[in-house]
Amino acid sequence: MDKLIKLLHEGNYSCVIKNKEISTFTQRGITDLYDLLNTDPAFLRGAQIADKVIGKAAAVLMVLGRVQEVYTDIISEPALVLLRRANIKLDCMQVVPRIQNRDRTGWCPLETLCYEENSLEILYSIIHDFVERMRNNLSVSYTHLTLPTNSRV
Repeated sequence: MDKLIKLLHEGNYSCVIKNKEISTFTQRGITDLYDLLNTDPAFLRGAQIADKVIGKAAAVLMVLGRVQEVYTDIISEPALVLLRRANIKLDCMQVVPRIQNRDRTGWCPLETLCYEENSLEILYSIIHDFVERMRNNLSVSYTHLTLPTNSRV
């Protein structure tokens, strides 16, 4: 895990994942985890992940992807609870009540949308809708969708 953490910080990556081989990622937010879960879920299964910031949405995707171990610089309390309940090994530098938005003027919108919900299926629906709306430059709200067939709740 030390090698992943070093690579995360020295390479200024958003996320570093090891599952047989080490891969680096640079997209903002939860986009890389979301895309991996939907296009190559086996890549996440049993993986080790080093990430700079983990909010509840990222934790949901890690749980659904059946990640084995996680390191993060900053994690929100809801994300911490979710990863612990899933028995995912976790090491972090700082626990915060919620993840802040990028300009630090309030809470991360996805953290806010996911904050009160506990159902993984509904949380996935929220995340899916958020990412799709973000990609289409639409305002963000959510509808209930089903999990991809390759994921387990």
